[in-house]
Amino acid sequence: MQLKLFPVLLITFIIAGVTPAAGADSIRIGAFNDLSGATCDVGWDYALGVAEAIRYINDEGGINGKQIELFQFDYGYRAAEVLAKYKFFRRINVNAVLGWHIVDTEALSPVVAKDKMPYISAFYSAYLTDPAKAPFNLSAATDDSSNARAALTAWFDEKWPTHRDYGKRRPRFQCIFMFASSYAAAAIRAVKDQAELFGFYIGPDQDLSLFAVDAHQQVRAMKTFQPDLVWHGNTILSVAATIKAASALELGADHIVNNWAFDENLPRLAGKAAEGVMGAAVCAFYGEKAPLMDKVMEYGKKYNPGVPTNRRLVRTVQAWANVLALREALNRADRTGGLSGEDILKNGFETFRDFNIGLNVPPLTYTAGDHRSSGRVSIYEVNNGQFQLVEIVDLKARWPDKWEHAWFGW
Repeated sequence: MQLKLFPVLLITFIIAGVTPAAGADSIRIGAFNDLSGATCDVGWDYALGVAEAIRYINDEGGINGKQIELFQFDYGYRAAEVLAKYKFFRRINVNAVLGWHIVDTEALSPVVAKDKMPYISAFYSAYLTDPAKAPFNLSAATDDSSNARAALTAWFDEKWPTHRDYGKRRPRFQCIFMFASSYAAAAIRAVKDQAELFGFYIGPDQDLSLFAVDAHQQVRAMKTFQPDLVWHGNTILSVAATIKAASALELGADHIVNNWAFDENLPRLAGKAAEGVMGAAVCAFYGEKAPLMDKVMEYGKKYNPGVPTNRRLVRTVQAWANVLALREALNRADRTGGLSGEDILKNGFETFRDFNIGLNVPPLTYTAGDHRSSGRVSIYEVNNGQFQLVEIVDLKARWPDKWEHAWFGW
């Protein structure tokens, strides 16, 4: 297996254009990644995971004997580059695209729907789980709104009963996030709805930039409300700053955070202040005991030996999850005789019923009317700097009517 190199003027950066042997049947997959832009701190790890997982699949025989040819772009998280690079994917007839996050996924959602191009990304918006609005967007992960609901539920189940005021009053809840960020605000409606379901007293939101390195002002404002629980909607840098400020100013609240602030860098950045922080994980953490984790680590060491194992993130595993789900969809579609985008969707993804890809990813189900992958969400907490499973919250089983009707798509 060799690396396929392209002119710099054509592609800004490519880390693993994995190609099959000359003359072999192949399936072409495009990939958007951020290795040089605003999200490159986690984008690098995700991109490495994409390339490593494709190599693993090809080593295992590819897609019913067909090897995968991967075209992997760094678009620097710049919206202006997305459409041009997607047009290149179309020109070379890729069968599917592995996207990255909000910038590329939102920009291309209506385009891929028109083109009937399967687009599997790490942007877990609940909006994109509605096939009526985004029919060709998919993720092998629970959506951000479900993750927020589950994190609050786990805290209510596990932590609130141990509070000194349990049974005496309602728990108090606040949210802190960047108001102007569509990503940071995406799950706010859902998490507040879940708080109302449990009878929380909800305080005023606090506005904090994604790029903030100091949150003392916001934490002082929160002290006037005295929350028992705080939801963090931002990414890891400002979330770590807030948690440290809350510890220093003795806010006295517990913390639940969104998926993109909940990885191995949180205890590194927040130190002891991160102890007890809870959040959702859509898969196993890097190195955690789980089916296929041995392969994730083996391929990381083999193809990226310069990156220490203890510096790898859960983002690598998230990438593997998306790639493995795409593999299964491609296998199913190919066995029925077609690899068009519609074949991959209808004869691939939408035939999944509790399909287990390993890596502690909840079994995947997609239907023509609902692309939420699962109602089961794993909630962890930081314990001695490590991630410890607290509870698997089954939203679908616990609130079947709300899951089916009230919570869909937001």
